[in-house]
Amino acid sequence: MAAKIQKITPNLWFDREAEEAANYYASIFENSEIGRVTRYGKEKNEHHDFSEGDVMTVEFFLDGQSFVALNGGPHFRFTEAISFIVHCETQEELDHYWEKLSEGGDERAQVCGWLKDKFGVSWQIIPANLTELITDPDREKAGRVMEALLATKSKIDIASLLRAYER
Repeated sequence: MAAKIQKITPNLWFDREAEEAANYYASIFENSEIGRVTRYGKEKNEHHDFSEGDVMTVEFFLDGQSFVALNGGPHFRFTEAISFIVHCETQEELDHYWEKLSEGGDERAQVCGWLKDKFGVSWQIIPANLTELITDPDREKAGRVMEALLATKSKIDIASLLRAYER
């Protein structure tokens, strides 16, 4: 898919779910595919307990954006300190990504358009114009939108934000 190496590529550390996660994400986003898969060889070290032939890394593309998923063992876990933002043009698009990415995830982590998927990766599913709405020069409009956003208990309703903006 990408002839040129992307300058910055997110690398996601999984315990043993790298291939499953890459396939899952690629099934959700258009213009996505699985790239090269590398496997552990005979080499062993103190950092992993994988067998020869087990998946080590999976290169994958989500809507043309390059990622790498690594099976590195249980040493590190995802936190909300890092999240992926998905900008959505319509409520239908927002609903699609919310439904797919939240499936099997942590429902307690769903607030203000944020969710944590079944692998523990955090996502922000937001309207494409959210930044413009909350940074509007009319501070009253921007404030109402921010207030409506912060009152959101899970998935964002674009119409609610626009109503707050237009009030």
